[in-house]
Amino acid sequence: MRVFFDRELDTVATFWRIYRRDGAALAFTSHDRDLSFGGIRHLAAPGMIPAAIRLTSELSNDSAEVQGALHHDSIREADLAAGLYDEAAIDIGAVDWASLDHHTLYTGQIGRIEDDSTQFAAELRSTKSLLEQDMVPRTSPTCRAEFCGRGCGLSAARFTAVHTLAAIDLEGNRTRFTGLDGESYLDGRLRLMAGPQTGVAFGIVDAQGDWLVLDRPLVTGTAIGTRAELRAGCDHTIATCSSRFGNAINFRGEPFLPGNDLLARYGQS
Repeated sequence: MRVFFDRELDTVATFWRIYRRDGAALAFTSHDRDLSFGGIRHLAAPGMIPAAIRLTSELSNDSAEVQGALHHDSIREADLAAGLYDEAAIDIGAVDWASLDHHTLYTGQIGRIEDDSTQFAAELRSTKSLLEQDMVPRTSPTCRAEFCGRGCGLSAARFTAVHTLAAIDLEGNRTRFTGLDGESYLDGRLRLMAGPQTGVAFGIVDAQGDWLVLDRPLVTGTAIGTRAELRAGCDHTIATCSSRFGNAINFRGEPFLPGNDLLARYGQS
């Protein structure tokens, strides 16, 4: 295997690959010209550099950060704001720009992205972060299970439907679907099937008739007539689980367990 930085002058550059959840993949290199290796063309982006990659043999999360100027056409401010890069997978490594020998040094996901219009910084989470997940359930008055997910027991196909976009209100983050009962999709999820935000999951935070209020803005370019996959929502309370879905037997919570407020009550004669 190629040994990097074993000489005073070395033909080495860094590279990073981004795999978005909508299926798009982007690759860049700090070299001053494009490099093709591993079946992927890496675009020259010398202004973007990885800053402080930390790798250890411990179980704690490895850290890394990428900073750079927002000058590349492949990364647009609108895409960052639209959430297209949220939780995208990322690889960072070193490549010999003469022989194209390369080695991946870091793998993880993109976390928080900060952008000040002239440059951006992305917080990266390594794959070790999966080891930090708490596997022991905690008591809670609401259901811990994801709706139609593991533990819920309900079929996702039963509560998922495809509708056609009829109108968009960009200022209010609202979308309209003709003949839609919006109340049934409150706290649910919307996923566009075409356009610049294909595959991005939007949370439905409010419903007003056939208008749905989303938790993040739509970008310009989403066309009327675009099909969207809508999944019904649940507020994770025992009342909704029982009366609306008839699924109280699978409720993953303790709605009748006394909470800390019981300790703060005054005794009454």
